Amino acid sequence: MNIGEAAQASGVSAKMIRHYESIGLVDAPPRSEGGYRRYDDRAVHTLRFVRRARNLGFSLDEIRGLLSLWHDRARASADVKALTLKHVADLEVRISELAAMRDTLRSLAEACSGDDRPDCPILSDMARMDGDDCAGCHS
Repeated sequence: MNIGEAAQASGVSAKMIRHYESIGLVDAPPRSEGGYRRYDDRAVHTLRFVRRARNLGFSLDEIRGLLSLWHDRARASADVKALTLKHVADLEVRISELAAMRDTLRSLAEACSGDDRPDCPILSDMARMDGDDCAGCHS
């Protein structure tokens, strides 16, 4: 199948397929005599694997590791589990950081009267010069 068909079958856009090939995440397929990429079922299966891993939030480097483990039939499942649990821990940190951002923004929005006056606690908070957050800032 050509790249468009592979994209449709895998759920990965043709642009992303080319990108994944260019960075060596997936192997570039053989080309036809006319120079077109020719994908087989195995390549599409790999692209689906990558799409699923991306949907689960794995980075490209983590996916590279997962693909390596997936292709290594002598792998220990403990290696896959360790990589996955590390990703879960990273997600938990990000979730906590996002929740803190949400709470801060919610508090700032509640403190803002939202009227026609120019004073704005949201902008005032962002312009604060406490620590390194705003080194060299001017209001």
